[in-house]
Amino acid sequence: MILAPTNINLRDSHTMAIINLTPDSFYSGSRNASVEEALRSIERCVREGATIVDLGGYSSRPGAAEVSVEEEWRRVKIGLEAVKATKEGVVVSIDTFRAAIVERAVAEYGDVIVNDISAGELDEAMVSTVARLGVPYVAMHMRGTPATMQQMTNYDDGVVEGVVAYFRERVKYLESEGIKRERIILDPGFGFAKSIEQNYELMLGIDRLRKLGYPLLVGVSRKSMIYKSLGITAEESLPGSLALAWEALRTGAAILRVHDVAPTVQVMQLANKYFKRG
Repeated sequence: MILAPTNINLRDSHTMAIINLTPDSFYSGSRNASVEEALRSIERCVREGATIVDLGGYSSRPGAAEVSVEEEWRRVKIGLEAVKATKEGVVVSIDTFRAAIVERAVAEYGDVIVNDISAGELDEAMVSTVARLGVPYVAMHMRGTPATMQQMTNYDDGVVEGVVAYFRERVKYLESEGIKRERIILDPGFGFAKSIEQNYELMLGIDRLRKLGYPLLVGVSRKSMIYKSLGITAEESLPGSLALAWEALRTGAAILRVHDVAPTVQVMQLANKYFKRG
């Protein structure tokens, strides 16, 4: 059962479970190729404490293959059908930069959160579509495209100031185009147009982003900023992911986008006690 995103109170912290519906996601443990696989993954994540599941049908890793709108929709629909079949209600997020995918998802399944890696810059119809539908919108910082982003890591005033300045201007545009302020969530875009060192600078600067006044989504789970720094693989990077999850919660993240729900929920429960939240 798909719940309306209005069931989510972003004054609390939430775990968003990554449900990849692509064959080439960087972390093999997150891939789901069928309704049955997606259903098992979603039911497990909800059982473990996820309040949001994020369905992605287009891999955004560097060098990922282009995917047509029809193929992306075929994959996303697998996830949506799986959610419909779950016994427990869950809020759905669609990880897409394409307005056509959002249109179809809302028309066929009801309101969802839109999780857009480009903040509306890769599809000119996205912002007007989200405004018209009135759904929550995650705007992520990225430069270029997934294929070119790692060639665009020069920030004249440092990465934190660059991301803060970008969002100051971008949210003005989003709101001027009709997306309500209370519907906007910001994602700093760890790993997108940032070097490993810049990712850690950005982590140290999360409080600067929080002061913009919008809920923050942080996605660092099993990313290369962890496993390349430690000289390990993505499969071995859970402890590092949990360490950075704690840091993101400490500095005020509202949503953690993760591969590993159960251990992250434990971190979140302790953080809520320690920081007197939740």
